[in-house]
Amino acid sequence: MTDYKKELSEFIMTVVKEGGSDLHFSVGRHPVIRVLGSLIPIVKKPVLSPEDTQGLIFAMLNEENKSRLIKNKELDFSYTYEDKVRFRVNAYYQKGFMGAAMRLIPIEIKDFKALHLPEMLKDFCGKEQGFFLVVGPIGHGKSTTLAAMIDYINHTRSEHILTIEDPVEYLFVQDKSIIDQREVLVDTENFPNALRSMFRQDVNVAMIGEMRDTETMAAAVTAAETGHLIFSSLHTNSASQTVDRIIDSFPPEQQNQIRTQLASALLGIFSQRLIPRISGGLIPAYEILINNSAIRNLIRENRTHEIDMVIETSSEQGMMGLNRSLAEFVRQGEISMENAYAYSLNPGNLESLI
Repeated sequence: MTDYKKELSEFIMTVVKEGGSDLHFSVGRHPVIRVLGSLIPIVKKPVLSPEDTQGLIFAMLNEENKSRLIKNKELDFSYTYEDKVRFRVNAYYQKGFMGAAMRLIPIEIKDFKALHLPEMLKDFCGKEQGFFLVVGPIGHGKSTTLAAMIDYINHTRSEHILTIEDPVEYLFVQDKSIIDQREVLVDTENFPNALRSMFRQDVNVAMIGEMRDTETMAAAVTAAETGHLIFSSLHTNSASQTVDRIIDSFPPEQQNQIRTQLASALLGIFSQRLIPRISGGLIPAYEILINNSAIRNLIRENRTHEIDMVIETSSEQGMMGLNRSLAEFVRQGEISMENAYAYSLNPGNLESLI
């Protein structure tokens, strides 16, 4: 009989040893790890059978979560291996069989310098209230950036910080601040419930792992209006698209109201892409929107298509367009021209900046 706990530990050690970011279990395939964006099969291990994938996934679950996975056909959870390595896991069914995708979460929370993040993000961490979003495609470091911002507040301000996550990813060590971390389905039923409770918990700062529904978005914006500093993330490609996504999530009769609220409560949007460095590793290229009077007016007046132009022409205020960020990294020899064009949303404009 296979010892799946032992097998799982071997796969985890392989991820760590190879500097991987993800581990995949899928029936009919070798176990696969992702290293610097590329998927690499672990060919020294046999192709996984249905019994193997179930055994490996069940090795990470208690009885309650096993039942929940079988009933709901998918499950998000976190898994910690020997208090050293932590993963965010999505287990699911495909073609009637179980599979899993595991994302490595570093135990250490890196600071802005180590992550090559702009120092101006610290300005947003010093605000008393408002709404700040970190956006970008899946797997491009949004959670890591949010963790760095929350940890910066933890070390510099005495506040009550709440995180609402599904699942909890980075584990914070309390310093100057009190930090409560609530996991959906473990500590609270859902994001909206946890947000409603927040108003009775004397919270100063809240980090919502991801805004997945209209109710969560509405509660987050309202919390930012009523004296809280709110951080969250969305899977969007740019600042202007993020504003549209939030507003378009609401029924037409509510869109004017949320437009007005967002124009007032928004502090800024940080959109990032992790780009392969010439010297090895990854570096974030980014776009920064700061909600100044011009941006507020564009949001209120439903002229979000003009936001990109304001970002491009407001560098003296600290704003940064993604293409300008990519161009600077090319000039500094950090990234290749080929990768700059691959990750640009407007290659024609990028050409004029390089």
